[in-house]
Amino acid sequence: MSLIKKIESRKKRRQLRVRSRIKSVAVHPRVSVFKSLNHIYAQIIDDSLQTTLLSCSSIELEKANKASGDKKEVAKAVGAELARKAKERGIEAVVFDRGCFLYHGRIKALADGLRDGGLQV
Repeated sequence: MSLIKKIESRKKRRQLRVRSRIKSVAVHPRVSVFKSLNHIYAQIIDDSLQTTLLSCSSIELEKANKASGDKKEVAKAVGAELARKAKERGIEAVVFDRGCFLYHGRIKALADGLRDGGLQV
């Protein structure tokens, strides 16, 4: 097996493991996170209705000139903005779904931004 296939296999197993733990316990909406090389995206999903309730990304913040700096600061700003939108819609608590990404760096900064914004994660 090539190195790329091993890495993809590990990512897929990690993602399935994380999602299986979340969905078996979740009574709150889920915050799903995706990061690319340059941007970070987060959305709040209601699994019972299978719909996306809210979303926010670093692209939206760049257009509004709210976030500038290193990627961790941008991720924290995305989390804070998503928390603000969720509070407006009446969402108080969420379950954090990191997907195939490790809870480190930008993913951790986004979760901290959600907590600083007033959501219970």
